[in-house]
Amino acid sequence: MILSDKRILEEIEKGSIIIEPFKRECLGTNSYDVHLGKYLATYRNRVLDAKVHNEIDQFEIPKEGFVLQPGTLYLGVTVEYTETHKHVPFLEGKSSTGRLGIDIHATAGKGDVGFCNTWTLEISVAQPVRIYAGMPIGQLIYFAVEGDIETLYNTKGNAKYNNPTTRPVESMMWKNKF
Repeated sequence: MILSDKRILEEIEKGSIIIEPFKRECLGTNSYDVHLGKYLATYRNRVLDAKVHNEIDQFEIPKEGFVLQPGTLYLGVTVEYTETHKHVPFLEGKSSTGRLGIDIHATAGKGDVGFCNTWTLEISVAQPVRIYAGMPIGQLIYFAVEGDIETLYNTKGNAKYNNPTTRPVESMMWKNKF
């Protein structure tokens, strides 16, 4: 079940959902709008290898914006830091973002209960488009969880994305054993 605006506010009041900064005007009927942070990153190599640490180059989006190009994967980050202790957060693009041909995640739209961080975005575009730091980029939707949680994400010893950051984080697939 998706949480309504009133329920999201109740959970924020209880401390089971944390959104910083929180702006009431960003709360929709059943979602919360998040914004693009000022940092983007691209991978140094055009050919990525799942078994090695693929390094990234980070840069700040200039005030005049930055034109994203098709064929390049950009890693972005949300302005908002979030914590979710009892619900499953889903990050989806806004319809206005999609209508510009911007995808904000390749596959990682679902967070885990216990995720406490900003969200790294996996941005790709259908055609060149200028983007700006601070622009609305997506929306968080919260789902109720059925049953007790055995291990929250932020308490897992092998969680790869637990270090708080205000910058995009590259894939940590290389830390898996396969």
